[in-house]
Amino acid sequence: MTMMKPPLSTSLLALLLLSAIAVTACDRSGQNSSDSTPPPAPSPKTGFEADLEWVQKGQYTYVWVFSRKDGKPIDKDDAAYLREKAPQVVDWVTTDQGKKVIAGTNFNLAEGNLGLLQQRFNAEDYSAR
Repeated sequence: MTMMKPPLSTSLLALLLLSAIAVTACDRSGQNSSDSTPPPAPSPKTGFEADLEWVQKGQYTYVWVFSRKDGKPIDKDDAAYLREKAPQVVDWVTTDQGKKVIAGTNFNLAEGNLGLLQQRFNAEDYSAR
């Protein structure tokens, strides 16, 4: 028994139909891929924000930021004063081009020498609440 080949036009029509289905299946979004742009990646934290986040991730109960009242960088005398008046601080991180110092501690500085520190420095409480 001899099998007959389908006419060329039927084979061509079937091939075109399969191609159309394949192309439609590949682009399910209904949009041209050149029209969609990925959302911009969030910019990484730098400087003060990154340093503050690092201290806050240290699981400290209290996080304080100290800076000089005149806005100048913290010098070695300032750093010595901070360490002397707040010996309970575990982590000191100098940031913001040396103008701020972030302190991480589990001791409530308000029960210690916070008043003395506030006479010489601006003190901002960044403790988690």
